[in-house]
Amino acid sequence: METIEKYRVHVQKLLEKYRHFSSNDDVETQIITDEKHDHYQLVHVGWRNNRRTYGCVLHIDLKNDKIWIQHDGTEIGMANEFVALGVPKEDIVLAFHAPYKRQYTGFAIG
Repeated sequence: METIEKYRVHVQKLLEKYRHFSSNDDVETQIITDEKHDHYQLVHVGWRNNRRTYGCVLHIDLKNDKIWIQHDGTEIGMANEFVALGVPKEDIVLAFHAPYKRQYTGFAIG
């Protein structure tokens, strides 16, 4: 349980960090959290050039004592950010890759 609590802190820290990178007057970057079920998202909401903007930038789940990156629309790559915070690669699942491809990523399979 100690590990998952530490991972929750890491996820929240990184969501806050990336929220500030991409906000502007017309498009808001929101953090969506469901701490009870360990689902976390960063989404863009607003208007740009008279067009509606809405989209998930980042979706992370915590399950089975691992960080599951469901979607990563960042340029840096969130897996690298977690590794820099001391999270072992075997505790990070790149869930946006098909299960049969995960063995080649250098991160956890599932």
